[in-house]
Amino acid sequence: MKHGAQEHAGHALGSVEFPVSCSREAQVEFNRAVALLHHMTYPQAREAFQRVSVVDPRCAMAHWGYAMTLFQPLWPTRPSPAALQRGWEAVQQAKALEPPTERERLFVAAAEAFFLEPASSDYWLRIRRWEAAEEKVYSAFPDDPEAAAFFALAHLATAPSNSISREHADRSAGILLPLYERNPDHPGAMHYLVHANDVPGRERESLEITRKYERVAPRNPHALHMPTHIYTRLGDWNGVIRGNLRAAEAALEYPAGEHGELVWDEFPHAIEYLVYAYLQKGADDEAAAQLKRLRDTERLEPSFKTAFHLASTQSRFALERRAWNEALLIVPREPATLSWDRFTWPEAIARFAHGLGAARLGRLDEARADGERLAELEVATRKAQEELFARNIRVLELELSAWVAHAKGQAEPSVARMREAAELEATTPKHAVTPGPTLPAQEQLGDLLLEQKRPADALVAYQLSLELYPKRFNSLLGAARAARELGDEALAGSFYRELLEVAEGGVRRSALDEAQGFLAQRR
Repeated sequence: MKHGAQEHAGHALGSVEFPVSCSREAQVEFNRAVALLHHMTYPQAREAFQRVSVVDPRCAMAHWGYAMTLFQPLWPTRPSPAALQRGWEAVQQAKALEPPTERERLFVAAAEAFFLEPASSDYWLRIRRWEAAEEKVYSAFPDDPEAAAFFALAHLATAPSNSISREHADRSAGILLPLYERNPDHPGAMHYLVHANDVPGRERESLEITRKYERVAPRNPHALHMPTHIYTRLGDWNGVIRGNLRAAEAALEYPAGEHGELVWDEFPHAIEYLVYAYLQKGADDEAAAQLKRLRDTERLEPSFKTAFHLASTQSRFALERRAWNEALLIVPREPATLSWDRFTWPEAIARFAHGLGAARLGRLDEARADGERLAELEVATRKAQEELFARNIRVLELELSAWVAHAKGQAEPSVARMREAAELEATTPKHAVTPGPTLPAQEQLGDLLLEQKRPADALVAYQLSLELYPKRFNSLLGAARAARELGDEALAGSFYRELLEVAEGGVRRSALDEAQGFLAQRR
């Protein structure tokens, strides 16, 4: 089967064929709009669907498409009351135009399922209704590629938040792979497969499709970025850096906001992954340059993603380098122009970083105050029915309390709390907004045990951390030190060698000189 290719601003998007009961000219624009939607390039997809309705005012599916751009199922953003009202009105317009086919009516009904009761704030009820409605479309038209793609996406969006499970990922992948075989350039098939593989145990599945996605849409920011989710899980820092340098540049070409006056939040998203990868390579100067680039960029889209990345990048930069004085300088809820009451998890990350800096410097009253605020944020987040965000905040709260107990000389309570944090983290799915935990709990457990002169237990913790998060600078360094204290020079040398390979060209000299010195003595 031959598939027509879509473009945006002269750049390839892949290939979508979504036949609808509209004019031939509108059909061409509609296919392009759906391609943008599958890339989660929501602002531009919205504009494209609006153009469809201008080209053919009788095209009901143009209004379906417009509504579909107003929520982002796998992202942490939540539609505003105004967006919910606009979505509801759009699906009513689609219905009023009386779509002539059962297939189109089912697609419109699926969008309507999300926007029902627009005044309601129950986001997860909307997502579950949407998934059930998309499954009806897929059941009625199992050979329809778009029915398959959108149901697979909806099924991924309803994966459980209180446990790590492959069930939804496996089922979605089983739906998407036949679609990919029929159309190897379908953006939804590739994109959603990468999301399906962004779970433990699936990261090496379909790697050829993961790598291909960035080539099919070589100037689309999200397509360039998405494969780096998998590269991060594999510890392929060069791949993460390559993809996100391109994604960040491309994102600056895609304006956001009602009048295109804002910098799309795909830009800070790419910067976060860059900062993370550079820090794992010990390339602290490069990480600092990207952090400055983000801070110096004005008119950032005021979204959850932007708040998260502003808080997380500065926290990571201080904590990964063990720069406790810098962590102590982090001021939560900045910039004040963002609606921080809506962004509890981003605030929690900044509170944790500040509190950890305070605990490590012996300023325990400040650390305890940050811990109290983390507890408040967890309660507020659970009230908002954001279970996954709340679990992440609870992990941070436990980790900080562990370090406070350690600073007070309470060895066993500190280890018990950090183990609890590690157990909770190990059963909490990774959200797509983040490359990984602010600091892995098992890695922190290793640090804690090493300071408490328990190198054997520390080594186990570091090794568990490396199984979950391969090729992390501080886990490799900690494992080498623990093995060295145990007198296992061969194992220590193995970890030091891997660290030097990962951090080739890095500037974190004290650690790298330590590794080189140890290996030189053993020659």
